[in-house]
Amino acid sequence: MSVLPRGFKTAAVAAGIKKSGLDLGLLYSEQPAAAAAVFTKNAFPAAPVIVSRQHMMDSGGVLRAVLVNAGNANAATGAAGLAAARSSAEQVAGRLGCKTEEVFVASTGVIGRPLPVHRISKAIPELATRLQDGDPEGFARAIMTTDTFAKIAARESAGVRIVGFAKGAGMIHPDMATMLAFVITDAKADSAVLDRALRYAVDRSFHAVTVDGDTSTNDVVLVLANGASGIALEESAFRDLLLDVCVDLAKAIARDGEGATKFVEFNIEGAPSDEAARHIGRTIARSPLVKTAIYGCDPNWGRVLAAIGNAGVPLSSSDIGLYIDDISLIGGDLTAAAEKMKSKEIRFRVSLNSGAGRARVWTCDLTEGYIRINADYTS
Repeated sequence: MSVLPRGFKTAAVAAGIKKSGLDLGLLYSEQPAAAAAVFTKNAFPAAPVIVSRQHMMDSGGVLRAVLVNAGNANAATGAAGLAAARSSAEQVAGRLGCKTEEVFVASTGVIGRPLPVHRISKAIPELATRLQDGDPEGFARAIMTTDTFAKIAARESAGVRIVGFAKGAGMIHPDMATMLAFVITDAKADSAVLDRALRYAVDRSFHAVTVDGDTSTNDVVLVLANGASGIALEESAFRDLLLDVCVDLAKAIARDGEGATKFVEFNIEGAPSDEAARHIGRTIARSPLVKTAIYGCDPNWGRVLAAIGNAGVPLSSSDIGLYIDDISLIGGDLTAAAEKMKSKEIRFRVSLNSGAGRARVWTCDLTEGYIRINADYTS
C-alpha cells in the first residue's frame, strides 16, 4: 500500500468496458497541478492522445484530473473517437467543478473499436463520489489490460511524496515519448522544471525497456505536481526522485512482460556515446533470437553479437566482451553460463571498448505464452 501525495485522491469503478473487473480510474488534485507529459511518436495517435495534448496546450500545463479507461484504446476511431474523448473530459470537469482543458484523458486496450462512451458517462457520477485519499491500489488495477499485477512505485524525501502508476505488459518499446504511466507529487515545481525532469527520467527508464519491440498508439507518461507539501526541492534532487520512481515502474513492466518467465538486464559499456549504448542495448533486448535463447537457457552468444552488429552503430574496436554476471560467454564456461540463465533474474554485461558510453536496458524472455496471449487478445 502506498500513501498518496497530499492533496491527491483516486477512485476506480467497473464500468463494463472490459468483460469483468475495474476498468475506469480517476486521479484528482484538490488544487491546480503543474503538469508535463511525453506522448507516443506513433503516426496514428489515439484520440485521447490528441485530445490530452491539446488540453495541455490550452491549460498552459495545468491539470486537475486524469481519467483513464482500460479495455478499449479509442484508437483508429476517427471523429467519433475524438468526440468520445472530449465528452468524457467535459463530464468529469462538470462533476469536479474544473475546466474541461484541466482534464487529461487516456485509454488502453483493443484498437479500432468504438469507445462505449455511454458506459463511461453512466459511471462518472459514481467515480466522482468514490474519490478518496487512501489506498491507490484500485486505480492501479483499473488501468490494467494483460498486466498480471498492479504497478505502483513510491518515494518520500525531505517532506515530499511522489507516487507513480503504470500499466504495460505487451506492445512495449516506448518511443516518445500498450504503455501508460502517471506520476503524482506534492512537491512545488513549475511545468518547465517538470518537463526537464520528466524527459531526463523517461530517457533513463521507459526508453530503456522493451518487451516485444512494438510501440503503441496510446503511449503516454504524465507527471503532476500540486505543491501541497509547500516544499520545492532542488531541481536535481527532484529529478533523481522522479527517476527512481520511473525506473521502478519500467522494471515492473519488463518483469510483467506477456508470457515472461525471466527479468533480464543488459548493461552496455564502452559505447561511442550513451545514446549509442541505449540503442545497442534496445536492439539486443528486442531480438527474438536473443530472447528465446534466454528462455531456453542457451548461452548462444553469437545471437547477441549479431544483434550488436545489426544496431548500425560504428564501433572503433572489434574486441567485444560478453558476460553473464562474472562469467565470460566468449571463450568462457558455457555450462556455468547456462546454469546462470536458469535464474528468474539475469544480468548481462556487454563491453564494446569503443568509448565511454553506458546504458542499462531491461527486457524479458520470449515464450510460448506471449504467442497465446496475443493470438487470443481480442476474443
